[in-house]
Amino acid sequence: MTVDTPVRLGIQLQPQHARYPAIRDAVLRLEDEGFDIAFNWDHFFPLQGDRDGLHFEAWSMLGAWAEQTERIELGTLVNCNSYRNADLQADMARTLDHVSAKGGVGRFIFGTGSGWFERDYDEYGYEFGTRGSRLNALADALPRIEARWAKLNPPPTRDIPIMIGGKGEQKTLRIVAQHADIWHSFVRPDELGHKLDVLRRWGDEVGRDVSTITISNELNRRHADLEYADALHDAGVRLFTLGVSGPDYDLAIARRYLAWRDARNG
Repeated sequence: MTVDTPVRLGIQLQPQHARYPAIRDAVLRLEDEGFDIAFNWDHFFPLQGDRDGLHFEAWSMLGAWAEQTERIELGTLVNCNSYRNADLQADMARTLDHVSAKGGVGRFIFGTGSGWFERDYDEYGYEFGTRGSRLNALADALPRIEARWAKLNPPPTRDIPIMIGGKGEQKTLRIVAQHADIWHSFVRPDELGHKLDVLRRWGDEVGRDVSTITISNELNRRHADLEYADALHDAGVRLFTLGVSGPDYDLAIARRYLAWRDARNG
């Protein structure tokens, strides 16, 4: 929400419909071409195309990315809180922070959310519950994660940025106001003003200045809609994300947004 924050561009390499060498190559291309963040997602099955197609697990993959890259930040867009104990999530995040710290400071971003894809829950034996119960679990987990980071030896190399996804006004934005460094959503430009007002009200209630929270949003993945990107920017978005799927991880559209990022940053 700080207007002078530079524009950043993260690419979500969706770990579906591709062999791992293609994913490995795509991460290297992202770093070489100057993208800011490489994301994956935290699911166990493809979300598009053949629902039983090729797919890989998120956190294991991030360890490989942390070793193979030098500069690009990395994370999951977003982790599902339901799938792992809160203290374990904290330790996994701290470990990735250290593995990625090629220059002494880690590059891991802890993106997280309450979860939504019911097939993941059913097939892997997690209780799906309700949207409300999953959000309550996320609200309970984040203080535990932050407390565990304070206890771990060695501690994280930096204050690991917390990115929270979702747009619900009664629970999600309160959690964002309490814990997030980055708020991610798919909210349209004409809706963002209202959501940011809600976020400010929650910030007042929990005693936090939310103007330091970076606003993140999704770009059009079918074609480079630069007017839409401009509208998101004018509404306060400073971190832009774009999903790219296997098997080829075509970056043509992403490169157009990369040029737009560079023009915006002058």
